[in-house]
Amino acid sequence: MDKQAEFVLRTIEERDIRFVRLWFTDVLGTLKSVAIAPAELEGAFAEGIGFDGSAIEGFTRVYESDMIAKPDPATFSMLPWRSEGPGAARLFCDILMPDGTPSQADPRFVLKRTLTKAAEMGYTFYTHPEVEFYLLENRPRAGELPMAADQYGYFDNTPHGPSADFRREAIMMLEAMGISVEFSHHEAGPGQQEIDLRYADALTTADNLMTFRLVCQEVALEQGMYASFMPKPFTQHPGSGMHTHVSLFEGDRNAFYEAGAPLQLSKIGRSFIAGLLMHAPEITAVTNQWVNSYKRLLGGAEAPAWVCWGHNNSSALVRVPMYKPDKGNSTRIELRSPDSATNPYLAFALILAAGLKGIEQGYELPPGAEEDVWALTETERRALGMKPLPTSLGQALDVMERSELVAETLGEHVFDFFLRNKQAEWDDYRGQVSQWELDRYLPRL
Repeated sequence: MDKQAEFVLRTIEERDIRFVRLWFTDVLGTLKSVAIAPAELEGAFAEGIGFDGSAIEGFTRVYESDMIAKPDPATFSMLPWRSEGPGAARLFCDILMPDGTPSQADPRFVLKRTLTKAAEMGYTFYTHPEVEFYLLENRPRAGELPMAADQYGYFDNTPHGPSADFRREAIMMLEAMGISVEFSHHEAGPGQQEIDLRYADALTTADNLMTFRLVCQEVALEQGMYASFMPKPFTQHPGSGMHTHVSLFEGDRNAFYEAGAPLQLSKIGRSFIAGLLMHAPEITAVTNQWVNSYKRLLGGAEAPAWVCWGHNNSSALVRVPMYKPDKGNSTRIELRSPDSATNPYLAFALILAAGLKGIEQGYELPPGAEEDVWALTETERRALGMKPLPTSLGQALDVMERSELVAETLGEHVFDFFLRNKQAEWDDYRGQVSQWELDRYLPRL
C-alpha cells in the first residue's frame, strides 16, 4: 500500500470518520456516489468496489455490467457540511473493468489519457476556471419561473445580503476541503455569482469543479436557496459561463511565455491558440453540451459566438490577458465559450487536445481581433476571416460527428454514447411546443 493510502486510513481512524463516500461521474458529468464503511476502505484501495455499470449513464451495456470503482487516495477530503454527528469524507474514483484495465467510459480516464499525451510531449496542463451561476429563491418546480435570490448587479457590495453570506460560507467550505479560491463577487445578473478557483493541474481542477458544484448546492440549500448552473435560466439576464484560463508548463517554465515576443507569447502559445480556433466548432458540443447552452452563446453579453482571438478583448472567443512585467509564469490564454454545466473532464481533455494539435501541426495564428466583435456586422466579421460557433446543439453535434480530433480524444465508447444521448435530447427539444410559440401564434392562427 502506498503512503497516501496509509495516510488516508490513519486520518479516518484518528478523526472518527464513519462514512466514506466514493465519487465518480457519468459521461454527462453527473456526480455519482456510493458510501462505504471505513473498514472496507483498505480493500477498496487494493481491489476497488464492484458495482453495476449498466445503471450509470453511458458506462456499459446490461450484459457486461460488472465494473469497479477504485478510490484515488490523493483526492481524500473531509466533507465539512457534515458537522453534526459522525464524520464523513470523500474520494474520487477511477473506474476499471473486471480485469483491472481502465474503463473507456470513464470521463476521468479520458482526461488522464490526454494529460499523458501532453506529458509525453513534455508538458503539464494547468487550468483556472471562473465559475458563474445563479442563486435562486428556491428550486423551481415544473412550469414555475425561476426567481433570483437578489436584485444586485456586477461587483455590487451586498452587506448582510443573501449572496455575500452565501459566498462567504461556500468559500470557507471549499477551503476546508483544500480547494483554493482566488476571487469571488456578484456577477451582472440578479442573483448571479462568480467564484474563481485558483489554478491547478487539469485533473485536480476537474475534481475540484465537481466538488465545487456540490458545495454550492449544499450551502444554498442550507440557506433556503438553490444554486443553478443552468447556462441561461433567464431570457433577459446574462448567461452563466465558465471562462477557463489555460497554460502549459515545461517543468517550472511556462511554455507560453517568451520574453520580447509579441504579447510575450511564445510560438508554442500561439500555436496552441491556433489549435483552439481551428477546432473550436468541433469541441463546442462538449464544452456547451445542453440545448440551453446555445441561448447563452447567442445572446452577446460577453458570451462568444464567433471564432477569433484578441489581446485583452472580452468579446473574442480566446482572450490573451495583458502581460504583467516580471510575471512570465502567469502567461496564459482564456477560452470564453465553456459554460459551468459542462463535464469538466471531457471539456478539459478536448481543450488540451485542440491546443496540442496546433502545436504538433505548427498551426499559424491568424491576426487578432482589435474591435468589439459584437459591434461588427456579420459581413464585417466574415470579411475579417471569423467563422461562427455552432448556434444550436443540433449544429454542434453535426460538426462534432465529423471530427477526428473529438473521436480520437474521447474514444469510441464515449464519442458514440455522447452523440446518441445528445441527439436524442435535441430531437426531444425540437418536438416541444414552447410558451413563446403559444403566446405568439395561438391567438391569431
